[in-house]
Amino acid sequence: MNPVEQLYDSDPQREWERLDRHRTEFAVTWRALQAYLPLPPTAVADIGGGPGRYAIALAQAGYRVTLLDLSRGNLALAQKKAQAAGVTLAGALHGNALQLPLPPISFDAALLFGPLYHLLDLAERETAVAQTHTILKPVGLIFAAFITRFAPFRDMAAKGYGDWIINHAERAAMILQTGQNPALPGNSFPNSYFAHPDEVRPLLESQGFETLAVIGCEGVVAGHEQHINGLQGELWEEWVSLNYRLGQDPALHGAADHLLYVGRKA
Repeated sequence: MNPVEQLYDSDPQREWERLDRHRTEFAVTWRALQAYLPLPPTAVADIGGGPGRYAIALAQAGYRVTLLDLSRGNLALAQKKAQAAGVTLAGALHGNALQLPLPPISFDAALLFGPLYHLLDLAERETAVAQTHTILKPVGLIFAAFITRFAPFRDMAAKGYGDWIINHAERAAMILQTGQNPALPGNSFPNSYFAHPDEVRPLLESQGFETLAVIGCEGVVAGHEQHINGLQGELWEEWVSLNYRLGQDPALHGAADHLLYVGRKA
């Protein structure tokens, strides 16, 4: 079994709950989807969409969403969550972003929110983006997510593993220099890739996309979102608006944990 598939099959519920723990990431991404997506009912492909947090939200908003994921466990949970939410997905397909089992020129927009996290080689990342390009209609939109080069260092610092940069100095140097974090022998966590902010636009533009926006999904609160994520009502919405606006400032892109690229098929 593919190691990425095995990881996400092991605990689909945890992946579903991840965006509860990182509420700002979801809210800022959702704000971007609202800003750029054409009006429903249009066809959206959610490629690597896991257990369907975005797919179900989009279906609730009236979009025709086809969810594709490498993990059958994620897909099964997505179907249950969709039923509980009172919506139907246009499809829930098992597949790989490197060889999409989707018809060409069929979708108005595509989400690529998971696959680029786990593709070590540039050629594979180019393939995933190119595959997404083929399924989009003319001027179709892509929303592609990246974990940033510096996110694992913030994560280690926040969790109290300050000695990680000494105890795993070679690994830390590899990540900083290449973004690559190959799976460790005997460790269930698969290959992961951390993108430098400067490489995001060139990757997508090289595969035929016109850049509309690059957004830091945590805005100004990356690594400091715990209390903000607990807010409600008007105050919460003000923080979402602030983070969405500041997330578009390139000065903050290296300080974000996730970057969202928005582009149009040229």
